[in-house]
Amino acid sequence: MSSAKSPSTSPSIQICRIMRPDDANIVGNVHGGTILKMIEEAGCIIGTRHCNTQSGDRCVAALARVERTDFLHPMFIGEVAHVSAEISYTSKHSVEVQVNVLSENILTGAKKVTNKAALWYVPFSIKNMDKIIDVPPIEYSSPEVEEEGKKRYESQKMERFETKERNGELINPVSIPEPYTVGFSQSSLIHLVGPSDCTLLGFVHGGVTMKLMDEVAGIVAVRHCKTNIVTASVDAINFHRKIMKGCVITVSGRMTFTSNKSMEIEVFVDADPLVEAEQGKFRAVTAFFTYISLDKENRPLPVPTLKLEGEDEQKRFEEGKVRYLQNKAKRLAEKERQQ
Repeated sequence: MSSAKSPSTSPSIQICRIMRPDDANIVGNVHGGTILKMIEEAGCIIGTRHCNTQSGDRCVAALARVERTDFLHPMFIGEVAHVSAEISYTSKHSVEVQVNVLSENILTGAKKVTNKAALWYVPFSIKNMDKIIDVPPIEYSSPEVEEEGKKRYESQKMERFETKERNGELINPVSIPEPYTVGFSQSSLIHLVGPSDCTLLGFVHGGVTMKLMDEVAGIVAVRHCKTNIVTASVDAINFHRKIMKGCVITVSGRMTFTSNKSMEIEVFVDADPLVEAEQGKFRAVTAFFTYISLDKENRPLPVPTLKLEGEDEQKRFEEGKVRYLQNKAKRLAEKERQQ
């Protein structure tokens, strides 16, 4: 029987990297997927490191969920991304990691907060990847901080369950679509999962998956508005099942809602095992990405209205409108609290 060490204070790390042309689009805006990948790398490092601070099985922290993530400011080629991560809550089998991203202009020294994210990890044994390892506890600055963390844990647990229940829907292609319709812009990407995409246990890094999702969502956004686009936010990303090395994944995106200056795109990741084909294809990850359209001076442009065809598209549009209004209300409330 393993003996755990006494609870540790909230561990933290920081990583930084200069943004290069391969990290950005053709006009120099860093891809949202590049930033998401860095966020997940920091979360994986700190989560794995913390879960191995006790004796017993060695383990790797696997990404289970990413809460809604807002892209507060764009990042550009030549800027340095500073990614800091801190463990903010632990349950028996999961770790919450809070991540902040700063962009630094190394010519002027100016810094901006570009992202804040919360990620949840579950540690799996290296010897037996079906075995979930107990998470070492951390010390909290106050009982109130611990209670708030517990509320976040219960909330995300319920939302993950609800999302998994409604994940049976497929994206079907539409023939000869008209401009500004869902079928006109919807896109898919097929990717064979190789060793460089995976953890020590042979399943895909969450950051790799999120980068592919952002690429597909970005293609959908560009096809719809034909302008430069940037990621504005990502709603909660739920990782329902692990994607193993050797799987072929299909990342599909479709437009669900447009406001005057934003586009919501639903993205699915389906995995198809090649070696263990008897398992069948399965839905692995789902999320909603929000993009804005920009002119050559990086100022927001109006977004073309989405043309709806059929009851299903109308229903998804109305659901997207509800999410848009809820998120707008949250942003206004947060802005008022900061004043």
